[in-house]
Amino acid sequence: MTNNDWQEFLFIKGGVFNNGTISSFGNTEKELSYTQNEDIICDLSHLDILEISGDDALTFLQGQVTNDVKLLRGNNAHYTGYCSPKGRLLALFFAFTFNNNLHLQLNHKLAEPIAKRLKMYVMRSKVAINNVSDSTVKIGLSGHNIAKFMAPIFGGVPSAVYESIQHENATLICLPNAGVPRYEIIAETERAKTIWQSLKTNCKPVGKPCWDWLETQAGIPDIYVNTQEEFVPQMVNLDSLNAINFKKGCYTGQEIVARTHYLGKVKRRTQLAHIATSTPPIAGEDVTQNNEIVGKIVRSAPAPLGGFDVLAETRLEALEIGNIYWREFVLNIKPLPYPLAETSKN
Repeated sequence: MTNNDWQEFLFIKGGVFNNGTISSFGNTEKELSYTQNEDIICDLSHLDILEISGDDALTFLQGQVTNDVKLLRGNNAHYTGYCSPKGRLLALFFAFTFNNNLHLQLNHKLAEPIAKRLKMYVMRSKVAINNVSDSTVKIGLSGHNIAKFMAPIFGGVPSAVYESIQHENATLICLPNAGVPRYEIIAETERAKTIWQSLKTNCKPVGKPCWDWLETQAGIPDIYVNTQEEFVPQMVNLDSLNAINFKKGCYTGQEIVARTHYLGKVKRRTQLAHIATSTPPIAGEDVTQNNEIVGKIVRSAPAPLGGFDVLAETRLEALEIGNIYWREFVLNIKPLPYPLAETSKN
């Protein structure tokens, strides 16, 4: 869904639109440099939000996703996977509470089909599933001084990753990062306009490619239309991101996810890598070794100094053998900002 009021506001502020999202504020290369070195503010309209409400919302969602939604208490957020019965990811949610209801943030292009699928399982439960993207705004922030700028607006700033605070029709969440603080604001439209105006004084506005780069650097995967059912959650490091709770009850695909964990058969993981190419790698494209497919691109983003940074799911044994390629370009493997969960049991 599209928030036309918010998009008109951003257009007036100089936003350049491409398929309903802000591709830049005039110069992507310059904005990538800002993202690496300065404090930035970014519209996140490429993400949608599903609101899950009703008396049975918590119980319903608990039976659908990989994480424990009962741990969402209004002052925190977490990632959680949504799987097919075969344990393959259909979507990745960023889950939190806002205005006293559960909210699931996900890739815009998946929002409608995922909402439709979830509604199939509501049955007689007292649950309503609504896309509220036309009445809410998502704003991303990154930089060493961001907390100082936001403190007067929110009366405080969460310091721990996934911690959140709510203030005057807005929620502020501390996000995982690669060494530079990151935050997301979810707010009602008029409140978001006021916040943007206040922060824009000290922050450089940037487009979606810049946020994609920050997400890639933080090791955060995503699921796209063409990568649905390609990955078991552990393949894209959801266990390392604490997006799987192995102590909660049953959920769709749980048997496969749990078996992968307890039998220690995680043989594929997602790596951070740089590719020296001017052609964008696309999520779902193969990566190879000795002309054999050994994995797939999970997500990619243009890098500030040229080329593309990617998250690529690969066989662990292939990493030990030698170079892995996307087309004719080698993947220069870089360290992730978090340790990978244990991959085998003795």
